[in-house]
Amino acid sequence: MKKIEAIIQPFKLEEVKEALKAIGIDGMTITEVRGHGRQKGHKETYRGQEYNVDLLPKVKVELVVTDGRFNEVTGAIANAARTGKIGDGKIFVYEVAEAIRIRNDDRGEAAL
Repeated sequence: MKKIEAIIQPFKLEEVKEALKAIGIDGMTITEVRGHGRQKGHKETYRGQEYNVDLLPKVKVELVVTDGRFNEVTGAIANAARTGKIGDGKIFVYEVAEAIRIRNDDRGEAAL
């Protein structure tokens, strides 16, 4: 099993959710996060004062899928989240040792 974490632009969340739904992925966790990559934020002016906004709002989408589906899922996320501009985000893929459904103790892929 693979855990996929995608950090995306907030305005792309609905497109990513629809792309995942289209390939049969229903379960995911969404978290509002803040951070920056290479762009290091940007400058804004408020009441005549200039200041740095160095932690930009992002959305983190987390899901666990079977080994055979992670390429399909990461491709769907990347295509839906892509604008072609700096700040589109990143996708990280991790190995998952075990998954357990608390309700009935299903384990492994059966718990997904």
